[in-house]
Order: sequence, then structure tokens, then C-alpha cells
Amino acid sequence: MSTPRRDETRGRRSAVGLFLALLFGLAISPAARGQAAGESSRTTDQGDRTPNAIARRWFQDAKLGMFVHWGVYSLLGKGEWVMNNDKIPIAEYQKLPPTFNPTKFDAEAWVKLAKSAGARYITITTKHHDGFCMFDSKLTDYDIVDATPYGKDPIKALADACHKNGIKLFFYYSLLDWRHPDYYPRGKTGQHAGREEKGDWKKYVEYYQGQVRELCANYGEIGGLWFDGWWDNPDADWDLEGTYKLIHELQPGALVGNNHHVAPFPGEDFQIFEQDLPGKNSAGFNKAEVTAELPLETCLTMNRSWGYNATDDAFKSVEEIVHALLGAAGRGANLLLNVGPKPDGTIPAESVERLQGVGRWLEANGKTVYETRRGPIPPTDWGVSTAREGRGGEAPTVYLHVLKADAAEIELPEEFAKFLVMPLGKPSPLKLETKAGAVQLVLPADARTPVDTILVATPPAPTDDAVPVPLE
Repeated sequence: MSTPRRDETRGRRSAVGLFLALLFGLAISPAARGQAAGESSRTTDQGDRTPNAIARRWFQDAKLGMFVHWGVYSLLGKGEWVMNNDKIPIAEYQKLPPTFNPTKFDAEAWVKLAKSAGARYITITTKHHDGFCMFDSKLTDYDIVDATPYGKDPIKALADACHKNGIKLFFYYSLLDWRHPDYYPRGKTGQHAGREEKGDWKKYVEYYQGQVRELCANYGEIGGLWFDGWWDNPDADWDLEGTYKLIHELQPGALVGNNHHVAPFPGEDFQIFEQDLPGKNSAGFNKAEVTAELPLETCLTMNRSWGYNATDDAFKSVEEIVHALLGAAGRGANLLLNVGPKPDGTIPAESVERLQGVGRWLEANGKTVYETRRGPIPPTDWGVSTAREGRGGEAPTVYLHVLKADAAEIELPEEFAKFLVMPLGKPSPLKLETKAGAVQLVLPADARTPVDTILVATPPAPTDDAVPVPLE
């Protein structure tokens, strides 16, 4: 009897072989071809031309977004949870809006920065847990237009700039609200806000759904809605079914995601992982299994804070961010990279520097990331793989991203024995040796590059009866 380790290795090799057969049209039996197609369930049917299906495919192609956490909490420079963490009652916290005047906010500059970073979309907080609205809502005066000396709608300016520059705009919206009197029964957080212990939950649901309607109706075409805060009161009747239906009716091409840390609910269009790559749980709350049915997204802070934190200088390096982007892409996910603007409306210089650094890397290597799907080799100790369909007569391609800087050789599945493997942009193939059912690929020093050694793997010519199918 085979040992469990051998069975596991054999299973991985079988899965790799089936994946490669699907991708490249290598010769496999009809039975195996059917098995492979079943195992490679595609998140979006390539023939589906509905607005939602088209948007999902676009989302999978986009790979990088810029997350923006911005609100009156930035005045205190201690992050977006400061009202809860410092136990600030509503009576004190509502003194912030009259002093919030972000005169240096420049929507066009923000969008151009996102483009320079290689981001294809922006997701911005329209209302965070503190209940303050960064858009012009007719359902409350507790918003940036009515309650601040700034008196303008930055979300409208950002939407206009995104439409002008070809960047999609998603709206973060917190279901949780530490200020609203009808957010009752109370949840796990916001216990020191000073609200009376009473309220009408149905009225709160009507309020938040009314604001969702405003966001869908007043800003032109949007990319989607990104919800947060469900976890504060998971047993409450949020009427998410009604909310998602409303969004899809008003914006047929809008995608819905919910950062609830549980398995996706019906009506959601992508699965979110916070501060972790799909399948990881270093943060402690990403316990949901990775779905095979939806596109995926990992959201990540650039330092340790989402909202502006004046004392948090623990910024990730450009290399660390690129590795996070590739770690996400190699798992079939996007990276949503966060910035926390200052109260004057400017983005911190440390964030700008890193965004531009990521953009320079993508300008040189973006074809190995954009419009790819997770590759046939699961994430391993040396790195990840991505794969691109053959289009316009081009052959399909697998990209091997070697992220281990001192890797002198890497092990590949035996199915790669006849592949041609070359460093990106170099004409000389690398040496492959088959040993004990695996392929050893030698990486000489002159083939390695900083940040990510990218290898391009192309297959032998397919047989006449091979039938390639689209990537998932």
C-alpha cells in the first residue's frame, strides 16, 4: 500500500498533468479530459456575456487595486478604529467633522497615482464604522458635504476622475455603525459610544439600504460594493439578499464582495481575504475555505494600519509588496493594496514611493501578471506560477515566479520535462534534468534577477486531437 505522502505527491502530479493538458491541449484520453474539465471548474463561463459575467472576468484580469481608507478619523492620526479603541463617545467624536477641511485633496492626482502603480481599480471608504459619510447623502447630515467646512463631495470628484482615466471605482461601505441610534441590538464593538440602549433595527436596515441605493444611483457606472462589519452582529437580519438584488438591479455590471470572513453568501461576486493570501490565516479570522466558484481578492495594508496613522512607519518594501501581489496571483486572486490619506487629502510620501515602485516593476513584468490565472504549480517554497491563455494565435504560457532569492535550482513536476524554460527576456533555455520522477531546473547566477526571477515555460507542440480549454 502506498504511504499517505506518496499518495499526496501522486495526486499533486496528477492534478498538474490534468491542468497542463487543459491549458495546452496536450494529448490525454477523453475520460481524463472530462475529469480534468471537472476538476478545473472555471469561475466564470467564457461564453457568458451578461454584464455580471463580463465584470467578473475583468476583475480576474485586473490583478491590482488601490484601497483607500479615508475619513474624519484621519484628524487624530491613530487609524480608523480610534473611536472604538480610545473609547470616544459620540458627543466628543462629532467635534471632528467641523475641523475636517481636506483642501489639498486632488481626485485626478489620486487616480493618476493609482494608474502609475499599475492598479486597475480603486476601492474607497464611503462610510466606515464611525458612521461618518464621505459622500453627499440625503439620508443624514453627518456627511462631508453637510458637516464639514470642506462642503464638497470627494466621492463625486473621484468617480469623475476614474471615469475619465479608465479606472473602475468600488465603494467600501460599513454595515456596522457606531453612531446610528437604530443600530440595535448593539454588536461586539462600539460599546463606549454613549448611545441609548434602544433602537429599531428595521429602520437601520432601511437607512443603510437607502445609502447603498444612493451610491448605486448618483455616481455613474461603478465597479461594485465592498461591504464590511457584518461580523459585528452576525445573527442580525441584514437582508443581504435584498441589498445584493438592489445593487445588481441598479448596476448590472457591479460586483459585490463582503469582508465577513465566512463562506460567501448567495449574490456575492468575489471572495475577500483580509491581511492574508487565500488559504492562509495568519490574521486569525480568515477561517473560510477558498471557494472555487468566485474570483478572489486579498486586501493588504502597506504598513500596519488602514486609516492614516502618524506613528506607524512599519511600511512594507516594494519587494514585499510585489511578492504579495505575486502570491495572490499565484493563488488566482487580486491584491487590493491600501493607502491611508492624511486629513489634508494628500497620500503619505511613503505610500506614493511604494506605489510608484510597484508600478515600475509591473511596467516591465506586467504581462506575467495581468490577465493570467493561477498556474499549474501550486505555491511552493521557491515561489508561485501563473498561466496565460493563448490568444490571437499565440501559444499558452506558464510563468514561474521564483521568489526565493538564493534558489540555485528548483524542482518542477515531471510533466515539465519536455518544456522549454527560459528566463524572461533572455534567449537561452535553462537546463532540465529528470530525477526520481521530478524535474530539476538549474538556475545559474546570471539567470536570477532581483525581486522575482521570472521563467517562461512553453510546452511541446500539441497533438492533432488535443482540445485546449479556457483557463478558470
